[in-house]
Amino acid sequence: MPRGRGSCLMDSTAELKLLVGLGNPGGRYALTRHNAGWQVADLVATASQPEATKTLWQPDNGELFWLTLQNRSLLLLKPLTYMNLSGEAVAVTLRHFHLSPKEMLVVSDDLDLAEGVLRLRANGSSGGHRGLASIIQCLQTEEFPRLRVGIGRPQPGSGTSIIDWVLAPWVSAEENHASLALRKAAEVVCFAIAGSFQQAARLAAQR
Repeated sequence: MPRGRGSCLMDSTAELKLLVGLGNPGGRYALTRHNAGWQVADLVATASQPEATKTLWQPDNGELFWLTLQNRSLLLLKPLTYMNLSGEAVAVTLRHFHLSPKEMLVVSDDLDLAEGVLRLRANGSSGGHRGLASIIQCLQTEEFPRLRVGIGRPQPGSGTSIIDWVLAPWVSAEENHASLALRKAAEVVCFAIAGSFQQAARLAAQR
């Protein structure tokens, strides 16, 4: 499917105030490739000083937390709908806090990037990702930053379907590689939150 190129440059006036980690709810999905966005968000939350806390207001379809990173307060949203309805929780949260889409950063998995490859962009199409597509549809804009975490595709002839691939855990020989990629993605998020979006994009691009 065609992919939007997106810009790696960001409106210098936009300060990131909402981090959105995409994934599916429930223990059976927690460690799957498709939940890379949630996994990165959880790593970022552990870096919060003081500890991340739930906000007084909670969307009906998501979990929302306050974080403090780089001396900045930040909201963290984990939609509790399934992936293809993620935009509903994002839209209601942006409205409640009077935030623009440019003030959030969405983290998702990406089949079309090799495993462990990261890509940070200020805008772009969904690239076929249903969570991003839902956000774009609900907000009626592609103008929001996103960090994609590459999960690769199953080897041709392996007999593994795309659905089985994304809903399988990162295990065995891949486990350490996945862990390193997730930690690096969390570091990229922290740089972006600190206001160094271009520095974060350079870090994401490093192999």
